Amino acid sequence: MHWWIELREGLRIAWDATRANKMRAGLTTLGIVIGIVTVTLMGTAIQGLKRGFNQSISALGSDVLYLERYSWFINSHEEWIRQNRRREITWDQVRGLQRQITSARAVAPTVNTARPVKYKNRSASSVMVIGTTDQALYTGGTSVASGRFLTAGEAEGGRPVCVLGAQTATNLFRGESPVGARVHVGGYPFDVVGVLEPQGEFLGAFSLDNQVIVPIGQFTSLFTQRPDYSIQIKARDMDSLDDTREEARGIMRKLRRLAPGQDDDFAINQQDQFIKTFDKITGTIATIGMFITGLSLFVGGIGIMNIMFVSVAERTKEIGVRKAIGAKRRAILVQFLLEAAMICFLGGLLGLAIAAPGTLLLRKVMPATISLSIVGLALLVSLLTGVLAGFLPAWRAARMNPVDALRNE
Repeated sequence: MHWWIELREGLRIAWDATRANKMRAGLTTLGIVIGIVTVTLMGTAIQGLKRGFNQSISALGSDVLYLERYSWFINSHEEWIRQNRRREITWDQVRGLQRQITSARAVAPTVNTARPVKYKNRSASSVMVIGTTDQALYTGGTSVASGRFLTAGEAEGGRPVCVLGAQTATNLFRGESPVGARVHVGGYPFDVVGVLEPQGEFLGAFSLDNQVIVPIGQFTSLFTQRPDYSIQIKARDMDSLDDTREEARGIMRKLRRLAPGQDDDFAINQQDQFIKTFDKITGTIATIGMFITGLSLFVGGIGIMNIMFVSVAERTKEIGVRKAIGAKRRAILVQFLLEAAMICFLGGLLGLAIAAPGTLLLRKVMPATISLSIVGLALLVSLLTGVLAGFLPAWRAARMNPVDALRNE
């Protein structure tokens, strides 16, 4: 139990020394405080960004593929020009894929445009009008709040019906029930059969609730005669996603009559592409933040080291007395290491106290909270900084000759 007695005694002496030099200890910890505030806010911000990002892209569906003319991420102007020359995806190709694919749970073609939507004397401008089929209820991961979604017969036939997004319904009806009402989409009458559950925003760029879904036949006859289709393909499960992707790719190459060895003239996009790009961005942010944090902690650590050398010099006689009455080098080493670690730990607590209101400000723009893991990391970093910064002064104190120490005045 000697180690426990030494630890307890070292903590008591370290606490007494810190209390006796409050001003000096407080000024010494400024670098540590800045570093802990930085690492805490950075970690909180990154976690908040990830949480908000994951909530936003969940609308894409992790098990849904998006077969389109363009890739979601184009790295150069030359690549954009090359993809812009690709042939459009036609209705015959959509139907061919629907008939031939076997590994998909649902396949939904989509086309879209922006049009004003009116109800009586109320109107909403630039509403996203989406033409699709009944399968979009599965591929889009949406659910209906009231009424119903499009039926297969409505998607194939010519009945002018629509399903409103939550925001569009709120803007136009203001408490009235939209189901059964007639709205004008781009000047054409549509009967409302349902309203979708709120879905939020996509990456903060646009609202997923500011939309109107209409049968794809109605869309192509009223809004555009030659649409460029996008096809949503929902796999049966995550394990079969790669198989579904390869099957869809093979079918489309055959339908578009691409020769063996010829590059695809279409793209198959998925949620994973956004995640990989986002991880690269957050990794860069974290690297910059860690550099700033490391610089602050290095400066703070140098300050702690200097003040501990001063403390050792001031208490040389005390060290000599302790050694003369039997204290081991280990006990002296532990005493000064604990003192340095305690100063840094208190600086870490102060840094967390300052970071807390900063997190409240971050919460206004993202779902940010200080998690226990971030608190634990911040305190661990502060303790390690104290131990590393205090090691040389503590080692010097532990190596002192008791006779020389007692002669010191």
